[in-house]
Amino acid sequence: MEFLTSVFLGTPVWMWLTFISLVIGLLVLDLGVLHKDGAQEIGVAESLKLSSMYIALGLGFSGFVWWQMGWDATANYVTAFVVEKTLALDNIFVIALIFGFFAIPRAYQHRVLFWGILGVIVLRGIMIGLGATLVAQYSWILYIFAAFLIFTGIKMLLIADKEHDIGENGMVRLLRRLFNVTEGLRGTAFFVTEPDKTGKLTRFVTPLFLALVMIEFADLVFAVDSVPAVFTITTDPFIVYTSNIFAVLGLRALYFALAAILHRFAYLKYALAVLLIFIGSKVFVADLMGWAKFPPSLSLSITFAILAAGFAVSMWKTRGQLAVQKD
Repeated sequence: MEFLTSVFLGTPVWMWLTFISLVIGLLVLDLGVLHKDGAQEIGVAESLKLSSMYIALGLGFSGFVWWQMGWDATANYVTAFVVEKTLALDNIFVIALIFGFFAIPRAYQHRVLFWGILGVIVLRGIMIGLGATLVAQYSWILYIFAAFLIFTGIKMLLIADKEHDIGENGMVRLLRRLFNVTEGLRGTAFFVTEPDKTGKLTRFVTPLFLALVMIEFADLVFAVDSVPAVFTITTDPFIVYTSNIFAVLGLRALYFALAAILHRFAYLKYALAVLLIFIGSKVFVADLMGWAKFPPSLSLSITFAILAAGFAVSMWKTRGQLAVQKD
């Protein structure tokens, strides 16, 4: 009992264990019950239900945060969750490009995304742990995070209409030099052993594995933006990590739900850029106003207003466009 009530990173151990148990339960339910067949294709209707479930769980967890930590922590959690969930949409754009480049059929995409999410959970944990340590030791690093977010937001505004070319990515070229890659897919396998051009049995990786590595790499790049963004909302490691993971858990389901209509969110990138600028500027505004911190309720309201405007403009500008889903 003493262990459960002891404090880890400012939060009782039992709260961490409750959250981790919930995440493990969701992953077991997903892989072990709902999608035991790695080659099972997830339809739009099912993905919408799963995505709604993950969003409901993520928002529902705020009740637990309120019960244990109070209103300010709850407002910070909801703000962080909404910001991370929205930033994940940009991740979905890149995932769609990766799957298209490697010609991964929808039936195999679930397997890649599931293992990709597991990697993301570990990577985000490491980055948040490092971030929390740095912030605790050097409080001024928040100003660097804030300035970086403002710079990133401005940069996103300038390049929002430019398209990514996965084929020109240096990571893709590096992976092809490092590994023997099969000419095509081998079902849901990441690795296979088969004869090479000389007839010698050789270990190969498949394009499915390259897609997995690229998705992990893409998330690492996005985390460089999203993790500092959450730390400028709150420095509580529990709020930072739980909001991140709940937002990421539903990323796979959200991808299948939105992959066919991503073009309808074309203008949301501008809202994301403005949101990053706002989040970064909060640190400096709080100092100028003499506040100990930017009011969580006001931050949450402005965040919703920016995102609502982005969604509204996207829907209006792309009205009348028909979504065409291609397998």
